[in-house]
Amino acid sequence: MGFKSDSKYVAEKAEGGCILERKFVNYEVENGIAVVTINNPPMNSLSAAVINELTDVLDELDEKDDIVIAIITGGGNKAFVAGADIKAFGDLVGKREMVVEGSRGMQKCFSKVENSSKVVIAAINGMALGGGCELAVACDIRIIAENALIGVPEVRLGLIPGAGGTQRLVRLVGKGKAKLMCLSGDFYGAKDALEMGLAERVVPAGEAVNEARKMAQAFLGNAPLALRAAKRAINEGSDMSLEDGLIMEASLVGDLFMTEDLREGAAAFLEKRFPAYKGK
Repeated sequence: MGFKSDSKYVAEKAEGGCILERKFVNYEVENGIAVVTINNPPMNSLSAAVINELTDVLDELDEKDDIVIAIITGGGNKAFVAGADIKAFGDLVGKREMVVEGSRGMQKCFSKVENSSKVVIAAINGMALGGGCELAVACDIRIIAENALIGVPEVRLGLIPGAGGTQRLVRLVGKGKAKLMCLSGDFYGAKDALEMGLAERVVPAGEAVNEARKMAQAFLGNAPLALRAAKRAINEGSDMSLEDGLIMEASLVGDLFMTEDLREGAAAFLEKRFPAYKGK
């Protein structure tokens, strides 16, 4: 299972923003927010080409200083991402090294989501199963539509999650719930996902992206360097001892006191006005 794709893309300017279009993964940028859409009908499965294009998109977004928030969603109204391309499984039976390479490719892609300099919001607009659940879990925040389903049903196919699910789920929802999900292969509705800690917000059907945009706009009122530092402190600190995490936190606070944004934020507070952050 390789991760190279020969699909071509075109870029075209749009009023008020920019639309970059590939074969499977498109994104639109406007006012500091990038909306990334995975479009591989009918269920937005994670083929090798999709993973390759998503990886390229994540790399591009990380290079753009004017983008602060990225929203990931699925094209259409059926699925966020409904897992891997099961049709390709038959060709991979008995080819261990190819399978390991494919698994590592997905893991590296989703690690780019987790470690992106942008705040990444998953707008779960439909089924998020298998790799789709794993992608959502790699995001910073998950907004799920009330008609969506989420889960890791790999055991029903004789597999386990292979795109980081066994590792990220336990960090997100705890060992017991992660085992329940992985051992049962069950699907969970939006309310259950919220109660389990799989999602931070439930919204009406069709409103996941709109709610993600509203949340992103609220985040944009804060200093971008502080957003990045907060994400880094939480991500990296969760794998450290408490004392090491506290030391890192203090160091990041010190770094922020060296920025123009901190001076602007303090001045705006004292002057009772909205700050004009520059990300410097």
